[in-house]
Amino acid sequence: MSRKIVSAERPEDEYGVQYHIACRKGDVANYVLLPGDPARVQLIAKQWDSAKKVAEHREYITYTGLYKGTAISCTSTGIGGPAAAIAVEELLRVGADTFIRVGTTGALKKEINIGDIIITSGAVRFDGTTQQYVWPGYPAVAHFEVVLALVEAAEKMGVRYHVGITASSDSFYTGQGREGFRGYKPHSSEILLNDVMKANILNFEMESSTLLTLSNIYGARAGSVCTAVANRETNEFVENAGIPSVIKVANEAVKILSEWDKLKKSRGKKHFFPSLLNM
Repeated sequence: MSRKIVSAERPEDEYGVQYHIACRKGDVANYVLLPGDPARVQLIAKQWDSAKKVAEHREYITYTGLYKGTAISCTSTGIGGPAAAIAVEELLRVGADTFIRVGTTGALKKEINIGDIIITSGAVRFDGTTQQYVWPGYPAVAHFEVVLALVEAAEKMGVRYHVGITASSDSFYTGQGREGFRGYKPHSSEILLNDVMKANILNFEMESSTLLTLSNIYGARAGSVCTAVANRETNEFVENAGIPSVIKVANEAVKILSEWDKLKKSRGKKHFFPSLLNM
């Protein structure tokens, strides 16, 4: 049955249920994990103390529950910046304020092993979505608290990790230096892979720049952690490598952020800093 949408300018129903993600206020926690793959939502929620599916519409599946006593949600975004932007826009409208992408990626350095995780400190905006929001020079930067929490979680979980700059592209093929159909490859694609490797970029994926750019514009916190299922320098590809590790790290990072947020509030501080733990 069709829903009655408020208007073309305000695409939600009379109860505040968002048009795409089918969630309203109260459905999601402040902290939301964002895998691209809808099937990964249930894998993430399996590590929680409790979990309930609250919405499913198109590529957007949302679960909400508790992880070690912390309220947490997970929404799939589908592939690419446009779909991720819709998820972020609508999740913000229903009360979320902290996001962590939980994805897969292709590493660009031979020292990054298949199954290692990569924590994004910032992203190159090779995408087209963020160009609709802000000028090209605006940086796609991960929130420092989210980066620190992901590092802390990786250390705690004993997971091998790397921290650095990610490149986000709207194209899995020519936009990441692969051949298109029938060997098609524009000149820009032929030189791309070599150029990004020289620039000390750690990995290619498709959503981080959108998530980070929008979160900074809207004053939300965001970060990205991905498992390396491929390595472009060694030409390896192992589907689903490291998925359990990246899920563990993302879930634990939410718990850590929650603890830091409570500590900040109790100390009357706006930002987390290491010595706050000893005050």
